[in-house]
Amino acid sequence: MGAGAAGASEQSLPVRRRFEVFEMHMVIYALVEASTHDDALSTGKSVFDRLVGADPHAGAVFDYYVTFDEEDTSVAGKARWGELPTAAPVDSDDGEDLLERGWEATKEEFERNLDRVKEAIEELSDEEIMRDEDLARHAFHKVGAYDGPTIFLYTEHGTGIRHRGQLDRLLEESEELWIVPADVHF
Repeated sequence: MGAGAAGASEQSLPVRRRFEVFEMHMVIYALVEASTHDDALSTGKSVFDRLVGADPHAGAVFDYYVTFDEEDTSVAGKARWGELPTAAPVDSDDGEDLLERGWEATKEEFERNLDRVKEAIEELSDEEIMRDEDLARHAFHKVGAYDGPTIFLYTEHGTGIRHRGQLDRLLEESEELWIVPADVHF
């Protein structure tokens, strides 16, 4: 594995929660190019900074984030989700586990909202949908979201990974890809 495995944990990851969402918190993942664990964590934090609006050129998608190297919180990160690697090469066991968790959560959330959209189209009138009966329009919005609480994987530019082809392209084109998890509040 070489130098890239330096940050990978030997411990197994905690049991996956169904949607990785718990009381307005969720775990998201940044996929970043880096040659070392520290570079990956730093680049991941830059992604998360952008997603919480700390970057002046980006709007806030989440309220705040906590990475899994932070010890001084009792409500987020490790305190909420247990031990996760702070960063892991995508091709390591921990990296593969984190990637699977992020992709499965994205897919499940999309399918859940798509089912709500299909149900609304079948059961509600146009006027009821327009009035957002049963939060129908909200479900339409979530299906079309580019970032935020329905997207769990992000590129190093803060772009949400919305479909498998986009993820596969990133995995194929990247030489030293790392995954960095963070607990975000929305």
